[in-house]
Amino acid sequence: MPDPRPLPDRIDRGGLAQGVGAYFLWGLLPLYFPLLAPAGSVEIIAHRVVWSLVFCLLLLALTGGLADLRAALTHRRTLARLGTAGVLIATNWLVYVYGVLSGHTVDGALGYYINPLVTVALAVAVLGERMRRTQWVALGLGAAAVVVITVGMGRLPWISLVLALTFGLYGLVKNRVGRTVGAVTSLTVETAAMAPLAVAYLAFLADDGRLTLARGGWHAAALVALGVVTAVPLLLFGGAARRLPLSVVGMLQYLSPTLQFLVALLVFGEEMPGARWAGFALVWAALVVLTVDGIRSGRPPRRVAELAAQVVDPQETVNQKSPKETVAPTGTRTS
Repeated sequence: MPDPRPLPDRIDRGGLAQGVGAYFLWGLLPLYFPLLAPAGSVEIIAHRVVWSLVFCLLLLALTGGLADLRAALTHRRTLARLGTAGVLIATNWLVYVYGVLSGHTVDGALGYYINPLVTVALAVAVLGERMRRTQWVALGLGAAAVVVITVGMGRLPWISLVLALTFGLYGLVKNRVGRTVGAVTSLTVETAAMAPLAVAYLAFLADDGRLTLARGGWHAAALVALGVVTAVPLLLFGGAARRLPLSVVGMLQYLSPTLQFLVALLVFGEEMPGARWAGFALVWAALVVLTVDGIRSGRPPRRVAELAAQVVDPQETVNQKSPKETVAPTGTRTS
């Protein structure tokens, strides 16, 4: 398991660059999807599943990881859990892309801001973990934010909630898989589980004359590149997790939704009424409470520790033990 070491006097610059690069790419991802027009959100996700699978298979072949893939495929329980993870992450991707293309990128950013809070709630509800008083305060602030936005905007921020819940459940399922399956191997199996549906949908579009990939040129190249766009940030995160204290990785996670938020406001020109500002302020306050609690407890964010362990060494087997008390968790973005 990665060492939850304290902050050193000097941060590894290479590791920091990789971590910033990973979250920077995830944060700017909303700028990529409009470039794929006229492809709709479902077609985009179908291509993302297919080409991510192709890219991951090539990567495993080049790095000698196919043996790990075969090992994962022989364990029925692991296979079932990774298949479930594939459904969850594909749903997360679909809702996220729909949010961007429908002018709700702000809601997407909110979803990834509140993800750590949802993960804490899932740790209590599903894993039976205990929370400290400050964590209850953070959850209360997060719940108040949802109420304020719902009342003020006249609608439930369902995109935010679905993104946070699906990614929280995704992390929970990956936690059940344990650390015997590396990140690239895991993503390969997850996308393979969804590939039949993706291929069937693309075949339907092709038969109906609506497959935009047939346009060729830049548009086709951009769709195929979705595989690289998906995998590269994950690999950068793996490098950062090897070289940085987990506390630093946990702090970097907020860079991604912050960039999404800025893209929504400054590039897409999405509106921010007073109620939405108030809701975001409550969420930011909750995250400050959660982060300070994690720092004062002297323990790194647990979800970062778990997922970092999965990407540090795809061939590493680590025995996992669940802690008795919840700490401020986060997750590795794959969206």
